[in-house]
Amino acid sequence: MAEHEQGRYRGFGPRPAGSLPLSHGLLDISPFPSAVKALFPQVPEAAQEPFTGITTDGRVVPDLFDLRDTGWDPEPAAKAALSFLDSLTPVQHKAVVFEIDATEWRMWINAFPTWEPHGLRLEDIEPGQRDRALAIMRACLSDQGYADARAAMKLNAALGELIDQYRDTLTEYGYYFALFGTPSSTEPWGWQLWGHHLDVHCFILGRQMVLTPTFMGAEPVEADRGTYNGTRLFDAQREAGLELRRSLRPAQARLAVVHESIRVQDLPPELADLADGRHRGGAGQDNRVIPYEGLRAANMSSGQQEMLLDLVRTYAHRMPAGPAGAVLDQVQQHLDDTHISWIGGAGRDDAFYYRVHSPVVLIEYDCHQGVFLDNDQPEPFHVHTIVRTPNGGDYGRDLLRRHLALHHRPGQR
Repeated sequence: MAEHEQGRYRGFGPRPAGSLPLSHGLLDISPFPSAVKALFPQVPEAAQEPFTGITTDGRVVPDLFDLRDTGWDPEPAAKAALSFLDSLTPVQHKAVVFEIDATEWRMWINAFPTWEPHGLRLEDIEPGQRDRALAIMRACLSDQGYADARAAMKLNAALGELIDQYRDTLTEYGYYFALFGTPSSTEPWGWQLWGHHLDVHCFILGRQMVLTPTFMGAEPVEADRGTYNGTRLFDAQREAGLELRRSLRPAQARLAVVHESIRVQDLPPELADLADGRHRGGAGQDNRVIPYEGLRAANMSSGQQEMLLDLVRTYAHRMPAGPAGAVLDQVQQHLDDTHISWIGGAGRDDAFYYRVHSPVVLIEYDCHQGVFLDNDQPEPFHVHTIVRTPNGGDYGRDLLRRHLALHHRPGQR
């Protein structure tokens, strides 16, 4: 059992039935007044903007990423993807495959789409086809990464069981799957799985991979009953964060802790968003300007810097060893410019938020207030996390640009 008592959600009940106009994974916001509609992420509109990537000041830091061999074998993933495509009907094939640079990469949300979703919903295809889609994920993720993704899916269904509502939406397979490009061991391609509390974007170029943006969340983070009893998430991410926070000396903590309370009434409005909570890099925020904040790793001891790297590892190790090692090497290279910021306490049962931010990685961990449960304050049993690659790295965009410049003439795909 982890140090914190995640089962404490049992003190809260479900929101009243029908609070959200949800049906089969879609959210109908048409009944809401304009002021409420404006609170939802404007994903379709944001996806039409030219892609820049997350920056600290609106300008991309150049030459951060390069084409390299990370030692990962892409062949099993390509074979799994081709096997999946072979199982589809022509209509399904057309619905699931997109160009490598398609706008649909950016059309995702960690809640529920308010637009016509793209891809194939895993729940709506044959079990054998679904198994082949999951085999692509398994081939591209580490054992831990695949287990975490499947846990998020199962906890979505456990939430439906717990509150006994939205049973056509809060399900294990209520996620949309899409493929980009043509699966290959040498040419660029990728896949996307997106839906409630789980959004994974995997770009593959030869023996190289980008696995961002990746959003994982759960409400609650542990199923202690029912079909999915024993399923849990985020122990490592919480404990590694707390270990680093508790290691800070008072002068360091004064820099790292930007708000001592995470209670909604104690925070500025932009940090108490109903949809994103404290997150800055959520859905529809591909081009957001996020200045550095908090304590620089250059002002940490070597032991604290290692704790910071251990925290990053809990996220990077969802990738296979080669790509994960490449990410950690990049983080190490920019360690002095890496910042840690914190909101909330650091006690056994405290809710908190942290952000790790450098030129090459953005990680956010946020304890969220209730959406389906009726806690109006952030609690440790409802967690949202996101990992991004700033400065144009998300969706493999910078690598794709470099590849096309090197191997393709202008006007040639």
